[in-house]
Amino acid sequence: MINQEEIKGIIPPVVTIFNEEGDLDKRGMGDLIDSLISSGVNGLLLLGSSGEFNQMSLEQRKDVASFGVSYVDGRVPVLIGTGSNNTQESIILSQHAQEIKADGVVIINPYYWQLTEQNIINHYSDIAKSISIPVLLYNFPDRSGQDLTPRLVLKIVEKNSNIIGIKETVDSASHIREMIFTLKEKYPNFKVFSGFDDYVLSTLQIGGDGAILGSSNFAADLAVKIYNDYINEDYKEAASKQRNLSKLAPIFAVESPIISPIKEAVKICGLNISTHVLSPAKQLDEISKQTIYDTLKDATII
Repeated sequence: MINQEEIKGIIPPVVTIFNEEGDLDKRGMGDLIDSLISSGVNGLLLLGSSGEFNQMSLEQRKDVASFGVSYVDGRVPVLIGTGSNNTQESIILSQHAQEIKADGVVIINPYYWQLTEQNIINHYSDIAKSISIPVLLYNFPDRSGQDLTPRLVLKIVEKNSNIIGIKETVDSASHIREMIFTLKEKYPNFKVFSGFDDYVLSTLQIGGDGAILGSSNFAADLAVKIYNDYINEDYKEAASKQRNLSKLAPIFAVESPIISPIKEAVKICGLNISTHVLSPAKQLDEISKQTIYDTLKDATII
């Protein structure tokens, strides 16, 4: 079991590589994992939003988790996305993650219904109490439809000692700031990660712990350098690299969901993977691919 302090830095939410039949491509997945670890990332998140978890069956999610943890084989911490609208399903997936010796789970709040505050607290508490490994909350209100406010997160954490952090995928520096200040005042070791490229450096500057970025599937070197420059107090270099990272934004406007653009960017950057995506996501046209290429070139990723 890893120490909680090892969950930090740049943790790519790894895309899941499928063959043309929609089955897990273990060779391609392994190549991507090896490439990311070689780039110096601090951990990996499997089955996050970039991993297409919401388009898979329960058994598919278990298969991807089992393969990933086994393949990484302790080289870096591995977190598993186990969120679901169904509390019991999330418990099953979280317990499975613990059984396969994942280092923690990342759980988005239920989407579709607007839940009462108490029901959100109950949902997370039921899951957290079913396992002993670390839990990170995942706040993505643009997808879940409901914000995890700093005040609410504090209430959840007060009831569950193994909830040790949060991924903040919010387009708001002030929200991230309040999350850091509110939680770390009482729980100094609570982890706060940025989920958007634009906020990596600013999150670190106000006491955050790193970033979990879709772009780090194809620009891991850049994100890792920002983190390392900041840790080594080379703030000028960190700021320069942050500007390049922020230039990647047009890639995420090419298509929705963003899975196809991320996989295409990975391939353009030199990794020979299948870019197959699960429906309702679709393959990209040539104009979209050119936009991604041009954006990567402008940001000096290629």
